[in-house]
Amino acid sequence: MASDKQDTFVVVGGGIAGVTCAEQIASQFASDEVYLLTASPLVKTVTNFKQVSKTLEEFDIEEKPSSVLEEKYPNLKVIQSAVKLLRAKEHLLQAENGRTIHYKKLCICSGAKPKLFTQDNPHVLGIRDTDSAQEFQKRLSKAKRIVVIGNGGIALELVHEVEGCEVIWAIKDKAMGNTFFDAGAAQFLIPSLEADKKERSLPCKRAHYTTDKTGAGHSGASGELGSALGPDWHAGIELRGTVQNSSGVHIEYKCEVDKIYTQQEFLQSKLNTKKSELGLWPAYVQLTNGKIYGCDFVVSATGVVPNTDPFLSGNNFELAGDHGLRVDDHMRTSEQDVYAAGDVCTAGWEPSALWQQMRLWTQARQMGWYAARCMAADVLEEPIEMDFCFELFSHITKFFNYKVVLLGKFNAQGLGLDHELLVRCTKGHEYVKVVLTGGRMVGAVLIGETDLEETFENLILNQMDLSRYGEELLNPNIDIEDYFD
Repeated sequence: MASDKQDTFVVVGGGIAGVTCAEQIASQFASDEVYLLTASPLVKTVTNFKQVSKTLEEFDIEEKPSSVLEEKYPNLKVIQSAVKLLRAKEHLLQAENGRTIHYKKLCICSGAKPKLFTQDNPHVLGIRDTDSAQEFQKRLSKAKRIVVIGNGGIALELVHEVEGCEVIWAIKDKAMGNTFFDAGAAQFLIPSLEADKKERSLPCKRAHYTTDKTGAGHSGASGELGSALGPDWHAGIELRGTVQNSSGVHIEYKCEVDKIYTQQEFLQSKLNTKKSELGLWPAYVQLTNGKIYGCDFVVSATGVVPNTDPFLSGNNFELAGDHGLRVDDHMRTSEQDVYAAGDVCTAGWEPSALWQQMRLWTQARQMGWYAARCMAADVLEEPIEMDFCFELFSHITKFFNYKVVLLGKFNAQGLGLDHELLVRCTKGHEYVKVVLTGGRMVGAVLIGETDLEETFENLILNQMDLSRYGEELLNPNIDIEDYFD
């Protein structure tokens, strides 16, 4: 197909980072053509955006057909195709569908892909995009027991939402959810796993569109993964197995998968002596602690790796230790006129003492928006300062039906022994943890409706010396909001 002239902006990826970036560029450069390449016919859009405080933001994520973007921005063209190759030196990008585009500026927002602990095993399912979530729902509807491997956000949500099916949850850490919580917060949440599930009739925030695809977990003919799920991915999907009264969730701590056997491999192994004890199952999982569980299938939720593969060959991208595209404080990669945002990139600048990169929805939106501003500033030859959102890490989410707010060095990341913790916990109601160093607040975890997020955000940002307050800082009888107003 004919090649386009080099006056276009190109964004790769139909997730939150890519769509946010493309929208921002299309609105700022209304007379320039903007191309958004996405492997999926659906794109992720931000809706109901609300700025809660200086750095905290809340929003919903909706999947919409790409035509919605084209109707809103006449200069934005969505190409449903994966990337075949990039020749960065020539400013040339070729799509799988044969389309060749010469770009002025390119932003790679191709996200990340599941880090499966084993490849090509029919009994192992990775959950990352809408298709794989639907495949999970289909398999679960016929299941009596599943084994879940992983301790991140998707694993946490999944084990809480599944009903009518026994869940064996294997985590390599000594407490659940250690990406987000310490052991104290985990203990606060555990009763929610054991409580009876209430009937859920909550409306699903995200509009769902179904598309015919050839394989679960794949969007588009190329087998390219679709963009990641939203934080409310399980809403509107019935995650129910076949057991009327399942015995809930059983957690195996400090272990990983040693080996997975098919039924035939298990029966032919020395372990078949345990057949009467374990029963007949489609698959068997042997854990590193020596325990063996039979199950219908295994869910791999062991994190993600940046999806850089289509862009590396023949180019000279600098990669970070986690294999993400390293970007500077203007979201530029090491290749000229190529930017990156979201899960595919790794912050290569010296971060603020109160910020760290985590591959979360909030940061995908912030990075996509900031990358677009940086591209625009470069084209217009205008200076641009680092966005304030990179000053303080902040994230609002929901786990086990509790509101969860994370601020700054919420898990004392990188502080070594040079910190103290203050904790207030009311069982079944709230969990408040504050991280202090040198008498100054540097992080906080708020679980439940605490209404403390704005006050704590201010205390972290202004670095006020709180030494004289001691444990009174979390005294429930003191209205801390009025105190520091």
